[in-house]
Amino acid sequence: MLEFRIDSDHAGVRLDKVLRQRLPRVPASHLQKMIRTKKVRVNGRRARPEQPLAEGDVLTVRGDERALLGEAPVPARAPAPEEVARLRILQEDGWMMAVDKPSGLAVHPGSGIRGGTLVDLVRAHLGPKAERNGFSASPAHRLDRETSGVIVVAKRRPAMVHFTEVFTHGGARKQYLTLAKGTFPRAEGRIDLPLSEHQQSAESKARRGVNMQEAATRYRVLKQGGEAALLEVTLETGRTHQIRRHLAAIGHPVAGDRKYGDFGFNREARARWGLKRLFLHAERLEVPHPETGARVKLESPLPAELADVLRRAGIRT
Repeated sequence: MLEFRIDSDHAGVRLDKVLRQRLPRVPASHLQKMIRTKKVRVNGRRARPEQPLAEGDVLTVRGDERALLGEAPVPARAPAPEEVARLRILQEDGWMMAVDKPSGLAVHPGSGIRGGTLVDLVRAHLGPKAERNGFSASPAHRLDRETSGVIVVAKRRPAMVHFTEVFTHGGARKQYLTLAKGTFPRAEGRIDLPLSEHQQSAESKARRGVNMQEAATRYRVLKQGGEAALLEVTLETGRTHQIRRHLAAIGHPVAGDRKYGDFGFNREARARWGLKRLFLHAERLEVPHPETGARVKLESPLPAELADVLRRAGIRT
């Protein structure tokens, strides 16, 4: 068993982020499973991934110490200068930066992830300024690998603490653009449908059943085509793959979605409209600034390859 005492530098940081820093060799998915199965405790009590830690808290992790700590991981290949040069920065100051993430770029390293990630590119861009008082600049939230659009990076530990609070308690306004299959009978709507916990273990399901989480999504039809509609989507909650799962549940899956989508429709969209990726784009994000508290509005235009799909599908914006 491992035991860590939280110092002042890590006060206010989420439990899952502290675990990733202390146990870099353990895949993030396994760390999440350990939290769910109560192998991770704070002051002897069951812990939550999003739980902020306080100075003096005692964090215990059950398991083989050598397996958990292992050897230092092999450093990832440094991104080439031309890769870093393609990083599109929407806004940057001493506290935060906002990046326009392209589809196909993973945000964090993880199992099955090969090549550079957004984390690698951001830190290469910042150079020596990527680390400050033991904290390395890191994305403050996530986007699926195939989703493009706005993502916020915290450059200082207090900024990360601030954004953790903002994203955990609904202080951010997130708006997406997506192309969904079919004809919508109403111009706008709200999907209020609980979703199963995405990473619940089989053991947990067997013991207490499927854990359902509250989830709500609002949508507005911007343009209705003959076979699909362009939607503006706003999240009221932040569940894993929420937009994709909710739209699939009401019979209007996201175009290009290889996990929850309509595979026949996806083949047609690729052949006729040239859609080669998930049509989901984080168009707009509004958050309070970590220093001033003023609302920061960040926007990313629809990528050219998605705008071309709309043109081919006869959906004019």
